[in-house]
Amino acid sequence: MEEEIDISELPGVGEKTAEKLKEAGYTDIMAIAASSPGDLCAVADIGEKTAERIIEAARKSLKMGFEPASQVFERRQKVAKITTCSKNLDSLLGGGVETQAITEFHGAFGSGKSQVGFQLLVSVQLPEERGGLDGAALIIDTENTFRPERIKQIAEALGLDHRKVLENIFVARAYNSDHQMVLAEKAKDIIKERNIKLIVVDSLTSHFRSDFSGRGELAPRQQKLNRHLHTLQKLADVFNLAVYVTNQVMARPDVLFGDPTTPIGGHIVGHQATYRVYVRKSKGDTRIARLIDSPHLPEGEAIFRITEEGIRDV
Repeated sequence: MEEEIDISELPGVGEKTAEKLKEAGYTDIMAIAASSPGDLCAVADIGEKTAERIIEAARKSLKMGFEPASQVFERRQKVAKITTCSKNLDSLLGGGVETQAITEFHGAFGSGKSQVGFQLLVSVQLPEERGGLDGAALIIDTENTFRPERIKQIAEALGLDHRKVLENIFVARAYNSDHQMVLAEKAKDIIKERNIKLIVVDSLTSHFRSDFSGRGELAPRQQKLNRHLHTLQKLADVFNLAVYVTNQVMARPDVLFGDPTTPIGGHIVGHQATYRVYVRKSKGDTRIARLIDSPHLPEGEAIFRITEEGIRDV
């Protein structure tokens, strides 16, 4: 898949107009292609004819329209998988964590979401015959949970030089939701340079939850979260990489039977995540992962362990 051009490269869009559009939330070509001339006129202070030309140019650059299913099938042949180092968990996910997709793990504190992310940061660097992609990784850390000491443990357990493994993991600490979104939007620069094959966001929703509190803030929160997820999906598609995100859960007092928790982010995260996995604690170091949503895999459960060496089977 070809990488799309920047907004400023569209005919009729100068630097000032591009800046105004980006400030108003039109951060990519798709957002412009799907908008109306009236919307662009209002936010960018341009004439209707100019707005129409910009929208038409955006649509042409994206080649919007139908394509044969054979082309979709051909793109799907490039999909690769990253091992979690648990055969049970890999099997649940159809062979591992998939490229061109967003995989979300949600669960309570201490359920092992971050540990799976740490494992993937190392696993992606393995050769293909060992379940990796011979690639580097980047992590957007929103809760200050990244620990290089843990990466060292996992790498050495797989017989890898921990110094090289750490050099191939690029870490950015996000301090609020806007910073988190900017980091994702700027990631394409480092992706090209460093052969990034995995993006981890740990956690996806914590900043959005704290920055937008109260019912009155729900709509703007969801809009920004939606845009952030679209950015991550686009990176996954354009660069054929995997996106792994962790998510928090909240209590639902109205649920009388079954598990009274639900993932943060509502339908926005539910629709945008390709694979959704609910993970919960069991006895000792054992965890139970349940696949609750997938385009083609059946619902099911897998049991795995969190050990000093990383993620392993029971």
